[in-house]
Amino acid sequence: MEKVAGWYPAWHVALLYWTWLFLFTFGFTGAEITCRSCHSQVKPQQQHPQQGLLMHLRTDRGEKEQRRFPGEKGGERGARGREGGGGCRAASDPRPCSRGDEIQRLGEPAADEGAPEGGRGEPAPSGGGGSCRGPTSPGPRAPAGGRPAGPGSAAAGPQPAGSRGAGRRRGAGELRLGSTTFALAGDSAHNQAMVHWSGHNSSVILILTKLYDYNLGSITESSLWRSTDYGTTYEKLNDKVGLKTILSYLYVCPTNKRKIMLLTDPEVESSLLISSDEGATYQKYRLNFYIHSLLFHPKQEDWILAYSQDQKLFSSVEFGRRWLLLHEGVAPNRFYWSMMGSGREPDLVHLEAKTVDGHAQYITCKMQNCSEATRSKPFPGYIDHNSLIVQDDYVFVQLTSGGRPHYYVSYRRNAFAQMKLPKYSLPKDMHVISTDENQVFAAVQEWNQNDTYNLYISDTRGVYFTLALENVKSSQGLEGNVMIDLYEVAGIKGMFLANKKIDNQVKTFITYNKGRDWSLLQAPDTDLRGNPVHCLLPYCSLHLHLKVSENPYTSGNIASRDTAPSIIVASGNIGAELSDNDISMFVSSDAGNTWRKIFEEEHSVLYLDQGGVLVAMKHTSLPIRHLWLSFDEGRSWSKYSFTSLPLFVDGVLGEPGEETLIMTVFGHFSHRSEWQLVKVDYKSIFDRRCAEEDYRPWQLHSQGEACIMGAKRIYRKRKSEKKCMQGKYAGAMTSEPCVCTEADFDCDYGYERHSNGQCLPAFWYNPSSLSKDCSLGQSYLNSTGYRKVVSNNCTDGVRERYTAKPQQCPGKAPQGLRIITSDGKLTAEQGHNVTFLVQLEEGDLQRSLIQVDFGDGIAVSYANLSSTEDGIKHIYQNVGIFRVTVLVENSLGSDNAVLYLHVTCPLEHVHLSLPFVTTKNKEVNATAVLWPSQVGTLTYVWWFGNNTEPLITLEGSITFTFSVEGMNTITVQVSAGNTILQDTKTIAVYEQFQSLRLSFSPNLDDYNPDIPEWRRDISRVVKRALVEATGISSKHILVAVLPGLPTSAELFILPYQDATGENKRTAADLEQISETLIQKLNQNLVHFELKPGVRIIVHAAHLTAAPLVDLTPSHSGSAMLMLLSVVFVGLAVFVIYKFKRKIPGLNIYAQMQNEKDQEMVSPVSQRESIPNVPQSELMSPEQLVDEKVEVQPIGK
Repeated sequence: MEKVAGWYPAWHVALLYWTWLFLFTFGFTGAEITCRSCHSQVKPQQQHPQQGLLMHLRTDRGEKEQRRFPGEKGGERGARGREGGGGCRAASDPRPCSRGDEIQRLGEPAADEGAPEGGRGEPAPSGGGGSCRGPTSPGPRAPAGGRPAGPGSAAAGPQPAGSRGAGRRRGAGELRLGSTTFALAGDSAHNQAMVHWSGHNSSVILILTKLYDYNLGSITESSLWRSTDYGTTYEKLNDKVGLKTILSYLYVCPTNKRKIMLLTDPEVESSLLISSDEGATYQKYRLNFYIHSLLFHPKQEDWILAYSQDQKLFSSVEFGRRWLLLHEGVAPNRFYWSMMGSGREPDLVHLEAKTVDGHAQYITCKMQNCSEATRSKPFPGYIDHNSLIVQDDYVFVQLTSGGRPHYYVSYRRNAFAQMKLPKYSLPKDMHVISTDENQVFAAVQEWNQNDTYNLYISDTRGVYFTLALENVKSSQGLEGNVMIDLYEVAGIKGMFLANKKIDNQVKTFITYNKGRDWSLLQAPDTDLRGNPVHCLLPYCSLHLHLKVSENPYTSGNIASRDTAPSIIVASGNIGAELSDNDISMFVSSDAGNTWRKIFEEEHSVLYLDQGGVLVAMKHTSLPIRHLWLSFDEGRSWSKYSFTSLPLFVDGVLGEPGEETLIMTVFGHFSHRSEWQLVKVDYKSIFDRRCAEEDYRPWQLHSQGEACIMGAKRIYRKRKSEKKCMQGKYAGAMTSEPCVCTEADFDCDYGYERHSNGQCLPAFWYNPSSLSKDCSLGQSYLNSTGYRKVVSNNCTDGVRERYTAKPQQCPGKAPQGLRIITSDGKLTAEQGHNVTFLVQLEEGDLQRSLIQVDFGDGIAVSYANLSSTEDGIKHIYQNVGIFRVTVLVENSLGSDNAVLYLHVTCPLEHVHLSLPFVTTKNKEVNATAVLWPSQVGTLTYVWWFGNNTEPLITLEGSITFTFSVEGMNTITVQVSAGNTILQDTKTIAVYEQFQSLRLSFSPNLDDYNPDIPEWRRDISRVVKRALVEATGISSKHILVAVLPGLPTSAELFILPYQDATGENKRTAADLEQISETLIQKLNQNLVHFELKPGVRIIVHAAHLTAAPLVDLTPSHSGSAMLMLLSVVFVGLAVFVIYKFKRKIPGLNIYAQMQNEKDQEMVSPVSQRESIPNVPQSELMSPEQLVDEKVEVQPIGK
């Protein structure tokens, strides 16, 4: 017996590269392979996150591929990319029908480490239907010059206890499998390969090898190879597709494997090469867009949807030869073919599209006509972005309101209904796991959970959900998506494995009845050496890792198969909790009832001949030449060599079909060698086909209980001592229904199972509420608190007692009447439809009289419910608060309800109108001027100076006084619905001041756009010009350019004092400053340059613009007389003007009224830059104590 090699942590990374377990286990026809032995010095390409999930990924044979469930917030994208019958998504659908699969060499950097983003050479996988090529995650590079592992070496794998026929060294009768090796000559530098095996009973294999340069983010070389003899030999087809053509992807029609599609690298050209003869010949077609992902129709072989890199959706009915643009702005991976179960509208496409204003909408249309007139919008209103899921008979959307997500479902395309979880689950995240067998399985993260989810299962319509299992472990996937530790066992309906977190320990549980009952796994009785294992439930049990790789083409930790329903192979450990240390391999051959340890180190285990033979290959980064075979469901193992030289294994591809007797191993003999393709034929290990006498019956059971999901099922198994080939899988031999017991029923919605096993109403649930929607003379199903597990086939027994009973709807007086708006809001916009919903807790609404008064003088009456099923619509023509009343009455009584609705129109602009300067202790009026003027219910929040407490009013005007001199700010915030606008102004406060009106050269009007920003800038420029011309301190000057034309300004002379309070200017000082300013203004010494060549002179508006002193050397007497007359008149005007200005503030308010009027009627938009503040950000006075209010001094 050989010595068992030690386990290395590096195998965790290497595990991600073993693509062959998942492929071979689930019958994939293609594989994505990465070179594991090639040294690379280039950086990897960054993979895009996967966008969705489905639990079952079906192959072309309809088998279910099992996955650990990844999720996405708001609902999951089906990896099948289909509705009902499906649709094969080519860019990230793990099914080989859509695209050849990819292998990457060992030693290449991991695809998620520092890759450049945005390279188009490698179309990034998108989830829920994205790329057949999953994320490539290479393991550690094999050491250079590593010694080939011969027989007995660690690389050859350990000898399990109880093995028989262990291979001897070569030359001494070593067991060897029949194999041939073919080298892809000339492709030694290529680091990726995409492989496709055409199908069952076909000998054609296609391989596309590529050199992907991670630095450039593109493919620089490619080669296409084809085999027609099951992989014994290959022919290079570069000359048939074009010697200079660089290929990036290989796609295969799911319904006709003879049809092949090749995609060229878009960095060079955007073209398709199409073959209809299994890749023998090709025709090239140019594209005018870059393909990001493809979705094949599940039935029509020539129908394809293509999603472009610029979010456009195209359709083709000629297998890509011609394309038609369907829709723009489509959300990634949110497009689906219609349900095929009913056969109706096979050309209907479901998609989520973005509207012009950025909202998301659910749309359906025909694949050849998606015009605005032909589109349908099944869900009323908008939905959350990236939330549409179309899966089997169900459509899911998410809509967030009030800060909480709400989930809606449509069953068989009926009207949407809100999904009902237990009242206080308060979900913050939901993932649809499965929709098989007319039931929704969902994982919900509730308000008090962080790294766990609760599993819920629904009724047939997907509306009412009950708890199946709490606190299921979750984790973050490599691509950022959520992974739920839940696994559905293939071949056995209703059987799941889940890892549940209990007191910070993770334990593995199993159920045979879709989550109705869960139990721990019994550990094996003995270890590999036959020593007893002391492990007592519930303190010790077997725990399994349930990770099925996020990339369906790489190996995971657990595997099962439809054609081998009793066999489960998984890695795990024995103990009190699940651990990442001391991982071993375990197998169950009786559907999880008992387990055996088969390896002390991690291996990949494949199913051959419907599970009649298990193949194990050790996880290692070293080259190997041996594998292990078991003919008795893992009880004993024999070692075989499959190649003469040790091989760095990059991946394995199994023959499609149920028998799976040929596989191709992809690898390299050294770091720089060509791709080596080793064809292994297992037919030689069988001497004949099995006969009837080679089988024995086996009954499915759960710890001795034979009734599973209401039936006794007996399968046939090959006798362990027989080595015959089984052939086609026949399924269960017999299936007999069982008598219904309480174990076949789960608690109904609103009921909880107590310690005595009874289902009793939850504290929040009123059982009589089920009758509220039915009418007198009709009937409803009165729940007993139980409902039969969906797909359970039991009969008779307690079925009658536990099944809901039809009951006549009782006649009741209306009670619990409510009137709400359809969106749940108490606000509405003027001129828009408002939809009111009338709801009753009890009473016959259909046979009642409904009277609604909208509060605006209009009232309506309805005699039956049919008129109000879609809500009562009304349009308000005016703004205000309206009292909406509803009265419902019937012969047994009446009830009424009131709703106060705020009707508003959008607030667009707020302007705060107040004086620039005012006197100390004098009342000042501030007014918030709105546009439009009639908005509706408003709240005004006023902030004065440095006060930390605001003043809140319902009026737009306020009077106030300032008792402290200096510059003060006033801010007003106007709250209208969900929007808050504000404006801030600065006002100067002094005991006395003087002012002077200024005018400008007429040419300034040509450059005046009459907007606040321009006026503030000119005010600053004029102030600087005054300071430069007069030498007066800027602290004494305030300039405000006024609205309107001709351009004018107000100059304020202020009595500034220093910080000590000394040197305060007196009235005489202000008079002296005023005279100085007027003198300089009248001498045309105050000017500025608006732009090169445009000079603006500032004048005193109430004085003549002519100079007071003639500066010319000679002048006539008449001219002097005229000048003196003008000066005399000017002085008289100035004296009157000056006397008028002795009264502080006299002219200010008039000017401010002028400011307000002109500001609002200016033909040019005067809207200031006012921030939109959401209502939720309006802080309380206490919160604003330390907040600094923005100050905008006038003229600054």
